[in-house]
Amino acid sequence: MNTKLSIVIVNYNVTGLLRNCLLSIQKYIEGIAYEVIVIDNASTDVSWKDLITEFPEFHFIDSENNEGFAKANNKAIRTATGEYILILNPDTELEGFYMNDILSFADSQTDFGCLGVRMHDANGVFLPESKRSVPDMFNSFEKLFVNFKNNNSKSYYRNDIGENEINEVEVITGAFFLVKKDIYENVGGLDEAYFMYGEDIDLCYTLLRSGLKNYYYGKASILHHKGESTVKDEIYLERFYGAMEIFISKYYKESKPIQYSFLKAGLRLRHKIEKIKLK
Repeated sequence: MNTKLSIVIVNYNVTGLLRNCLLSIQKYIEGIAYEVIVIDNASTDVSWKDLITEFPEFHFIDSENNEGFAKANNKAIRTATGEYILILNPDTELEGFYMNDILSFADSQTDFGCLGVRMHDANGVFLPESKRSVPDMFNSFEKLFVNFKNNNSKSYYRNDIGENEINEVEVITGAFFLVKKDIYENVGGLDEAYFMYGEDIDLCYTLLRSGLKNYYYGKASILHHKGESTVKDEIYLERFYGAMEIFISKYYKESKPIQYSFLKAGLRLRHKIEKIKLK
């Protein structure tokens, strides 16, 4: 039987969460020819290796160096045999027998780009980054300085789309990112200029620019223990705001110079504010 789905997980120092993620895959995915590829990004906590014997049907890759989220995913995906790739965070858990429905939906779309699902945190709070817009001058100002997460407008967070709806969106999250492998390879995969953060936005935008459509599938949900492997320090801030600068430089510097200048100034101002907060 041909492999329908390859689930790719990049792990970094979250063995306990990774184990729960793998257990949720075992519990909820059935009736599908699938494989799981876990690539460890040079964790200092080597307890993840205990999972190799606990989950012998899954594939594990040990990286010598932490080269970032994009490079690790691309490396693992090159070994994948599935028609579809599901990039999945290790700090997530599937919550239902919905994968067949999701794949059937994806199969029915002739212009399928990618798909994400409804995410909530451990307290059951909906995570608005489940459905977003491509950053521009206006919604980025809102995100950086106003942060209207709960209004009903078509802003950075697509609050005009209900949490349980199925609808087209521009940007989904890399925590649960379904895409066809051939499409992924055709557009070049995740841009390895990003170490962490921003690469999911870039790939979504690349798919849109290729004439494909991205979807939010609100009928399915995952638990996302957001940021468990992330230390919010100056290195985090450099990577996060640096990723946003990579994006605007790549797409707006020449084609939209006014937007580029505005966004660059806004990002640097917000970066400075966040660094001050750390002190």
